[in-house]
Amino acid sequence: MKILVTGAEGFLGAAVTRALLARGDAVVAFDMRSSTRSDATASQLVQMAGDITDLSALACVMLEQRPDAVIHCAAIVGVLSSLGSPIHIVRVNVEGTLNLFEAMRLANVRRCIHISSEEAYGAFRTDPIGETHPLDPVLPYGICKAAVEQLGRTYRDLHGLEVINLRTSWVYGPGLPRDRIPKNLIEAALAGEALHVPNGADSAIDHTYVDDFVAAVLAALDHREHRFDVYNVASGKATTLAQMIDIIRTLVPDARLSAGSGPYRHGNQIEIVRKGALDVSRAKIELGWAPRYDMRAGLEAYVRALRR
Repeated sequence: MKILVTGAEGFLGAAVTRALLARGDAVVAFDMRSSTRSDATASQLVQMAGDITDLSALACVMLEQRPDAVIHCAAIVGVLSSLGSPIHIVRVNVEGTLNLFEAMRLANVRRCIHISSEEAYGAFRTDPIGETHPLDPVLPYGICKAAVEQLGRTYRDLHGLEVINLRTSWVYGPGLPRDRIPKNLIEAALAGEALHVPNGADSAIDHTYVDDFVAAVLAALDHREHRFDVYNVASGKATTLAQMIDIIRTLVPDARLSAGSGPYRHGNQIEIVRKGALDVSRAKIELGWAPRYDMRAGLEAYVRALRR
């Protein structure tokens, strides 16, 4: 297939692009940045510099390249980013996605795998939660993700687009750019530096290792007929920060890590809403996908990758 990947130079987009190239797909990598890739032949990869807030650029790429499907990873990511500039995140994450849907409509490209987020749920009312859990986001990032999901349904009903939403939990692994758990913990441990997280030891969060995320994206892309337009993508188990630190200590025995009690705070500033595990049974049944990495296996893989 020929797949257009938006945000192809970001953490998630780059991982998806590598996987598509590795299995022989052609990729149109759309991003504001570009890089030289050694994992693709000239016939496999087309790199297009552009911004999803520019409808004309997106439409030109879509009409010129005529991809079979789109994997939409481009976004301003994270709760803190959304609080720092809520107008900008709406422009990029909502308006930019509307531009993408419009470009797809013009080029008659039907399938879009949209990387959504469990932040769309807001505070978890049960543990675990399934895809029928109410959407009640409380901060701009999650609000934007919920809005995009609903806009995708509008384009489905009006124009026949198929927008499949993957509500991911906190994805981690090699290449994670943001300073948050477990990246900061593992890097401190491997550097022999002490790190104390002021709050969060008691917060239980479902994390997804990046390889599991990529496998879910490909499974959704390849699935012939979707009965549902949303799937949870996670490990299926919630791990507290205290438990995470204990695991890292077994992997890096001289690690000097600690955490204060109470709920975790984004950037030590904004308290997270109640989290927990995500029920991933729908993706298992419908897509044949299941997470391969629990927290220990994911952290082991992460540590191995950084040590290499």
